[in-house]
Amino acid sequence: MNIQEVIENKVIEAVASLYDKTLPSVEFQPTRKDFKGDITVVVFPMLRYIKGNPEQIGIQIGTYLEKELNEVKEFNVIKGFLNLVITDNYFKIFFNSIKDDESYGRKPEQDRNAILVEYSSPNTNKPLHLGHIRNNLLGYSVAEILKADGNRVYKTQIINDRGIHICKSMLAWQMFGNGETPESTGLKGDKLAGLYYVKFDKVYKEEVEKLLAAGKDKIEAEREAPVLLKAQEMLRKWEAGDAEVVKLWKKMNSWVYAGFDETYANLGVNFDKLYYESETYLLGKDVIAEGIENGVFYRKEDGSVWIDLTDEGLDEKIVLRADGTAVYMTQDIGTAIQRVKDFPDIGGMVYTVGNEQDYHFKVLFLILKKLGYSWAQHLYHLSYGMVDLPEGKMKSREGTVVDADDLIDEMTNTAAQISEELGKLDDYSEEERKKLYRIIGLGALKYYILKVDPKKRILFNPEESVDFQGNTGPFIQYTYARIQSILRKANLGANDLVKKLGESVGLHPKEKELIKLLEIYPDTVKLAAENYSPALIANYTYDLVKEFNSFYQQVSILGESEEEIRVFRVQLAKKVGEVIKSAFKLLGIQVPVRM
Repeated sequence: MNIQEVIENKVIEAVASLYDKTLPSVEFQPTRKDFKGDITVVVFPMLRYIKGNPEQIGIQIGTYLEKELNEVKEFNVIKGFLNLVITDNYFKIFFNSIKDDESYGRKPEQDRNAILVEYSSPNTNKPLHLGHIRNNLLGYSVAEILKADGNRVYKTQIINDRGIHICKSMLAWQMFGNGETPESTGLKGDKLAGLYYVKFDKVYKEEVEKLLAAGKDKIEAEREAPVLLKAQEMLRKWEAGDAEVVKLWKKMNSWVYAGFDETYANLGVNFDKLYYESETYLLGKDVIAEGIENGVFYRKEDGSVWIDLTDEGLDEKIVLRADGTAVYMTQDIGTAIQRVKDFPDIGGMVYTVGNEQDYHFKVLFLILKKLGYSWAQHLYHLSYGMVDLPEGKMKSREGTVVDADDLIDEMTNTAAQISEELGKLDDYSEEERKKLYRIIGLGALKYYILKVDPKKRILFNPEESVDFQGNTGPFIQYTYARIQSILRKANLGANDLVKKLGESVGLHPKEKELIKLLEIYPDTVKLAAENYSPALIANYTYDLVKEFNSFYQQVSILGESEEEIRVFRVQLAKKVGEVIKSAFKLLGIQVPVRM
């Protein structure tokens, strides 16, 4: 148990003993800097169970704790806040109990149902862009955090490889491509397909303008543009299994898949299983049929099938068209059920999808519950805000998106420029420098995105993200590298690293603050898992790094004359470095040993 759990148990015991009342829980907060103490018990919530003056109640509970808990050295009460001073010995014992490996803060895999995390899920008509980057980073990091909290996790995506948008790229390539390929152009396959998606839109707009000039109204012109009619015909042929269209579809999709794989590798994300919409879009129809029999769905006069969710504060939702064809909701129902068939140990799913789909997922989850699936109680929409640039919103059709690969390269180049200006890598080979620049650039990108609460919209500024000062990835990476430099200079042997600080030696306040932050790392991981929030890990790491740098500035480490204290401070720095590395691993960020 950590100190908060120890104190909570004892406060509940104190309330039972002093007031003969049962307190269900205890509220804590860090002690304010201007008050003496390490942890604060908030008395005000207790007034629902105990009648009296909050300050007097705080004094009575504080007196009880000081007498009954060896860990409590003294206390003070400010209004309804009971500030407790914890003994140095407690923090030393706790620090010595931390295992000297990377398991700290991580739970072993628990014997419980697995969680499936879906993220990325791109269309095969264009390369991944900045919006996909946020999606991938969030999904991957949440999966890693859930693993660290003891869950078995499966990472997946559903690739949107069918539909009119795919046919638009295919048709444009067929009309204007002259047989060019990724090999002949030197372009990644996803970029090549994306160029033809943009080309289609350009031709389409030109044709619409001609129709408008010929006297058509806007709706007619947009519906009757010849190139759109050709794309629609191509889609019909694909759905009918036309050999030539399917052959072209397979060829261009294979180009795109190869491009995606390269981007995923550069971004450092992976998947355990891939689903393809071309294989799942017919799923769910049998479930709808069963649902009609069970009264979950109903059929309208035109033959379409609906569900009425008005009693749940939503509306009526179509799940099958009058002609018997599926809608997106149908296949999402079928895909969720198929995943549980593929992985029978799944007990819940996390869908990483932008907040424009909030309503869709409310409906999907509610339908699955009404269909009686127990795992439907544990579905979560990891809803996130869009990513904007200083110049505005991105548009794929107009080719104004920020390409993921280009952004990664830009971040790497920016990191290289700043690192060269610092001039501390003279003895690095060119290959070593390139590797380091990539680590710094990607670290800047990932941290800048993940430090923000997923629900908030982001205005992404590449230059700001690669700052070596402030709440940035490079600042934290630089601190980690500084710690590694301390360890190299200390050159402690294995025997030195297991020495413990004696009971008679007191802790410096800065040492105590660092240990207090180390103590809450496991709870931070647990809280991040419960809230599906990498931002909690990111900002915890920043707080830890800020505190370490304050410690570094105010306390001598290698210059300490007392060997026992010097060794302890090196041990403390080492453990801070391990936690930084562990936390950044949950964010998918590497840490360099030198910068």
